[in-house]
Amino acid sequence: MTSAVLTVEGVRKSFGRNAVLKNVALSLDAGTVTVLMGANGAGKSTLVKAICGIHGLDGGEMRLSGAPYAPATAADALSQGVVAVHQNIDDGVIPDLDVATNLMLDQLTKPGAKTFVRDRVLRAQAGEIARSMGLKMDVKTRVSDLNVADRQLIAIARAMARAPKVLILDEPTSSLSATEADRLFGFIDRLRAQGVAILYISHRMSDIRRIADRIISMRDGQVSGTFEGAPLDYEGAVTAMLGHKMTDVNITPKTGGAAVLEIENLSLRPGWPTFNITAHKGEVIAITGLLGSGKSQLADIIFGLRKPAAGTMKINGAPYDPANANGAIAAGVYMSPKDRGNNAVVPAFNITDNMSLPFLRAFSTLSFIRQTQQRRATTDMIDRIGVVCQSQDDGIGTLSGGNQQKVMIGRWLLKPSQVLLLDEPFQGVDIGARRDIGRHIRETAGERATLVFVAEIDEAIEIADRIIVLNEGNLVGEHENSNLDLAALVAQITGEKAA
Repeated sequence: MTSAVLTVEGVRKSFGRNAVLKNVALSLDAGTVTVLMGANGAGKSTLVKAICGIHGLDGGEMRLSGAPYAPATAADALSQGVVAVHQNIDDGVIPDLDVATNLMLDQLTKPGAKTFVRDRVLRAQAGEIARSMGLKMDVKTRVSDLNVADRQLIAIARAMARAPKVLILDEPTSSLSATEADRLFGFIDRLRAQGVAILYISHRMSDIRRIADRIISMRDGQVSGTFEGAPLDYEGAVTAMLGHKMTDVNITPKTGGAAVLEIENLSLRPGWPTFNITAHKGEVIAITGLLGSGKSQLADIIFGLRKPAAGTMKINGAPYDPANANGAIAAGVYMSPKDRGNNAVVPAFNITDNMSLPFLRAFSTLSFIRQTQQRRATTDMIDRIGVVCQSQDDGIGTLSGGNQQKVMIGRWLLKPSQVLLLDEPFQGVDIGARRDIGRHIRETAGERATLVFVAEIDEAIEIADRIIVLNEGNLVGEHENSNLDLAALVAQITGEKAA
């Protein structure tokens, strides 16, 4: 039987006349992962900040292990065992310090800590923490020299090293690869077994299916549904969060445009089956499937990053066989890749230069960049897709993972294309922001064919005219996004028979 570690009762919080939290009540039980779902503006962040001592309450109460809990500051919350890893990665690490110091910082700064510490001892202790978390980097490395995913893992390791009673993880997989996410889920399993109460904030159904014991949905500052007991009602949780069913989307599927991209008898790997896809002008196609289904291989083939085992492609009726990405771009085929850290973001560049990078020639006269035009175009795109920043001159590394993703998508929307490929474009983006991005993609889709590669069913449903399902390299389903049979779609994705 579980016991409540943290209880929240009748919590209210307003900013001016804006009531953000309205009589919120929930509990976090020992050894349980509670997933908190909510669209942008639902009140999730304010609730977390109240629990973490960043915001005071206007009403209601909280209890920790049965005792009154009213942290005056974030440090006060930490001292009582309530630890959070926020989505903004650099909130959890100090970039100018090395890995060892970051991992041991809480030990170094607690009351009674020694004034002088031997580097060898510090690094040995940090090394033990790093190994327990599966971190393989040199602990002498400065954190600012690491990629986004490694910084995220260090922030999580630092939180776990505090032996928390309550651990709050805000979109922790937004900057992680599938392998790194699996490692994180293993850590969560370990903490759950140790009796830690975990609040996991996410909109990604693959994460939620993997780790949730219970789901709490929020909408408009209130708890709109609590779902527990096996099997969890995922569709009900999404409905409670959104206020409507997942399949109730305001999309009238577009059909009948001229064929732009024609894929004929294509095989992704030797021995895999062949399939055909035709993408039409003005059409948005979602291609979905599990990890290993072939989605990313197909995107890479269309963009000239790899060759198919068999088959041909055409663009506007003409043979299309790009030798590389430059050949694809020259043919009007653009791609926003999944792995933005390694394949898209240029860390040394600001937002403007990152966004306009592929089109610098279009903003140049001879060898001089026309900065006024460049800045005007990027400022307009920043506003359209809602990049949260101080200015377009901010370094790309100052942005959260979700806002970096928006910049990468905006990059390929700056100029018209024949075919736009978007590989996991909503990775690390909350539901409200993802709808803004999806709306802009659809609004600008009229003169091109758009292929969106997503693992999440709800993301496919929210953006596509047509949904294509891949399973182990085979095209196993094709659905117009109207009156969808959700059970059949899920069965095709998983390879199981529909109930």
